[in-house]
Amino acid sequence: MKNKKRISILDKDQNGFTLIELLVSISIIAILTALLTANFIGARQRGRDGQRKSNMYQIQSALELYRSDNEAYPLTASLVTCGNGISVGGTIYMKKVPCDPITGSAYKYTSVDGSTYTLFGCLENSNDSDRDTDPADASVCSTSSNVPFKLTNP
Repeated sequence: MKNKKRISILDKDQNGFTLIELLVSISIIAILTALLTANFIGARQRGRDGQRKSNMYQIQSALELYRSDNEAYPLTASLVTCGNGISVGGTIYMKKVPCDPITGSAYKYTSVDGSTYTLFGCLENSNDSDRDTDPADASVCSTSSNVPFKLTNP
């Protein structure tokens, strides 16, 4: 009968990882996790901002159809209220005006004389290339981390 080699924890020939190797591996995994989590949060913000822009462009299209039939844009913001439709006299321009994906609130619509309008929304990504850079419009968004996005009649 052959002698079997007995392996112990203190055996120098044993294969395994040292404490330093384990710490380095765990540190690398932690750094990658932190980077990916930050990127994932940014991707979600950009996705919601894309939804906001799409909603506002749809509202803009409905407003242009409204103007072509009525020769003016709506004067009251109540016609462009979140959850309601844009319709006049049986003509439906938009079945349901979309709301902000996070707050559920309406986009801000103003028209002074019916010949022009402004539609505001607030973006989460402050680095968005489409953000409104006019300092006069900065107060439209309630939180300082959001930036305004503005559409006017083309």
